[in-house]
Amino acid sequence: MKNWPNPFIEQRADPFILRHQGAYYFIASVPEYDRLEIRRAADIDGLRSAEPVVVWRKPNSGPMSNLIWAPELHHIDGKWYIYFAAAHTQALDELGMFQHRMYAIECSDADPLTGKWVEKGQIKTPFDTFCLDATTFHHQGKQWYLWAQKSPEIAGNSNIYLAELANPWTIKGEPLMLSKPEFDWECRGFLVNEGPAVITRGNRLFISYSASATDENYCMGLLWIDKDAEMTDTENWHKSPTPVFTTSNENRQYGPGHNSFTQTPDGEDVLVYHARNYTGN
Repeated sequence: MKNWPNPFIEQRADPFILRHQGAYYFIASVPEYDRLEIRRAADIDGLRSAEPVVVWRKPNSGPMSNLIWAPELHHIDGKWYIYFAAAHTQALDELGMFQHRMYAIECSDADPLTGKWVEKGQIKTPFDTFCLDATTFHHQGKQWYLWAQKSPEIAGNSNIYLAELANPWTIKGEPLMLSKPEFDWECRGFLVNEGPAVITRGNRLFISYSASATDENYCMGLLWIDKDAEMTDTENWHKSPTPVFTTSNENRQYGPGHNSFTQTPDGEDVLVYHARNYTGN
């Protein structure tokens, strides 16, 4: 097992690494929250020094004009997609929450760094509330959409939801709530479940997610299901009552979370996450 240098890349949050056709792609939130940029390299280590290429910038006004958060790059049916959260304003709403919604852009060209990106609009869900941190995965012959959203009927900031996709920017059917903040470690500072990521190992499909405020209390939880079980039956899903990744004072890594998974060329799984080297907000 390789000992990766940490920090691996500085000043980037919500890191996502995609392995595709022998290359690695990195995308993340940037400190200015104003653009989407991609790095590409032949191996994971190469991403550290790879030149970022800006593929989209936020407009000056409109629904995608503020606070570009948590992008992910995916390749679906021969096309590239970036999912990201954006808001029309930096102001908070009447509940004291940011006003993000989820959006998608599409690139039909072979190279996502030089190709043309087209805005596909908002990914709408049954309720029009704060949402973010979407990912997608293929399982049981279907493309699934997994994200965090505020429920009008449940206390807290966000829960984890799952839905099938009709196409890469349109959900199909009624979303299924997989998890809401309920344990103490999910409710420190804020009641949060967000940042889901998917990995399949053995006979199970796992979803990691992040919980609590984004300070030293931020941590990761775990959901799982037997990989052949019906995905839309809540009875088939399981949730760890304890966090699986938390602050390490010894290593000066505080609030680990919002992770993604990738693999080395040898098939070793790699967990990519963000953390701080200081405490507080």
